[in-house]
Amino acid sequence: MNQPNQNDVLQKLATKFEDINQDIATHLEGMLWSKPITYWDYVQTDVLLNLQTQRTSLPDEMVFIMYHQINELIFKMTLWEIQQIANHPQLTGAFYQERILRISRYFDMLTNSFDIMKDGMEVDQYNKFRHTLTPASGFQSAQYRFIEFASTDVINLIDARFRKDFNVDISVENTINHLYWQAAGKDYQTGQKSYLLEQFEKRYHQDFVSYIKNYQHKNLWQKYLQLTPEEQQNTELVKTMRHFDYTVNITWVMGHYQAAKKYIESSYGNGQATGGSNWKKYMLPKYQKRIFFPQLWTEEERNQWGIKESEAVES
Repeated sequence: MNQPNQNDVLQKLATKFEDINQDIATHLEGMLWSKPITYWDYVQTDVLLNLQTQRTSLPDEMVFIMYHQINELIFKMTLWEIQQIANHPQLTGAFYQERILRISRYFDMLTNSFDIMKDGMEVDQYNKFRHTLTPASGFQSAQYRFIEFASTDVINLIDARFRKDFNVDISVENTINHLYWQAAGKDYQTGQKSYLLEQFEKRYHQDFVSYIKNYQHKNLWQKYLQLTPEEQQNTELVKTMRHFDYTVNITWVMGHYQAAKKYIESSYGNGQATGGSNWKKYMLPKYQKRIFFPQLWTEEERNQWGIKESEAVES
């Protein structure tokens, strides 16, 4: 392997610092006193491993906490890839497809990892420590909502009961009040929201407003439409997008549902999620038919979305 020429490197460094009006000698002097980087400093291992705080003494609660923290890290990785697509100055079909493939791998991993939750905790332990979590719920993952806002036109996230004639241009506030996940904590007859939903929106409402506005013209679907006609017709690209859509909105959801079903409907449970949400209507894809890229699916596929998978676990 050829080593870089020392003089060439120094010249490039001098040019780099001159461009930002910095003295290279000062920066090189600083290197004399800086410590070599270590793995644990770079990854912040000590910080990371001290972010788990149990509310009980039950061992399996630690599994529950760490698993959800891993989920949030994977969500952050997903958003990182989406941001690269959304903000790319000269987006190409190849770059777009590669990032979608990365995101799909993240969600494939999340889907397969649900066995950690489903089979990795004792039901008895879960149904003891779960009461200390009320009214918190995995429903309150803001990053997952950000992924949705950044993936598709917001009309596709409207509750299926109102989607057909819904006008997202009326106001962002009205749009948020009719998003599909409101079904987990809102009585549409009275307009009353559960404490779970109220607290979630109190914490993240302005972030949701910003995300909806920010990604209105640069979500994954809109960026796809900005590709050339030839790139849009690339069968491999379309296949990749369909895989991502199906994985996030059916496969991953069903993995989550089956893990939740085991514990919530156990002989120890009362049939309710920790936050008191209507979790079946919220989670099962046959009810909401949430599809990021509906234009890439046939009418029959859209009509049958999630039905087979939902009925298989309900029977």
